[in-house]
Amino acid sequence: MRRPVLLAAAVLCLVAPGLLHAAPWEFDPDHTGVHFKVRHLMVSSVRGEFEKVTGKIVYDEADVTKSAADITIDTASINTRLAKRDEHLRGPDFLDVAKYPAITFKSKRVEKAGNGTLKMTGDLTIRGVTKEVVLAVEGPTPAIKDPWGNRRVGGQATAKIHRKDFGLVWNEALETGGVVVGDEVEITIDMEIYRKPG
Repeated sequence: MRRPVLLAAAVLCLVAPGLLHAAPWEFDPDHTGVHFKVRHLMVSSVRGEFEKVTGKIVYDEADVTKSAADITIDTASINTRLAKRDEHLRGPDFLDVAKYPAITFKSKRVEKAGNGTLKMTGDLTIRGVTKEVVLAVEGPTPAIKDPWGNRRVGGQATAKIHRKDFGLVWNEALETGGVVVGDEVEITIDMEIYRKPG
């Protein structure tokens, strides 16, 4: 099982007065993943993930718009299945993990978007640069009871960001035109939370 951290992206749920009364759901790091996709050489895409994600979720079943998320990702846990590329991504040209060990996302508001979807707006911080982003959320799923008596809920959030907005500016031009790395990054977060009996 993966033990992921948010884009040392950790997830802490925040405490607006309405959230203090929300049910105590726990974040399941073993069943949560942060994945990304970016264009490579203008002809294909590279996919990767962050294997260490932590955080907390406030989930209000009665009014999902009162829910919140605070997520932290361990930048050193990046994995694109190629060691040399991962070392480059951890270095100063990209994530600079020695200086910026975590990516974080802290939600500010949740809105219903229709057809069982939500919009979660929050602050994403990468390399010390914070920008507001909107996550498109599918779910949350109806709660189910797992074999250990816990109630579980899942969801998937997606967003597209421009890496240069966060100081990820490294690139190389190709002789035939274009560049080595695309500017747009697609992010997908698969998340699972649970509540113990009682």
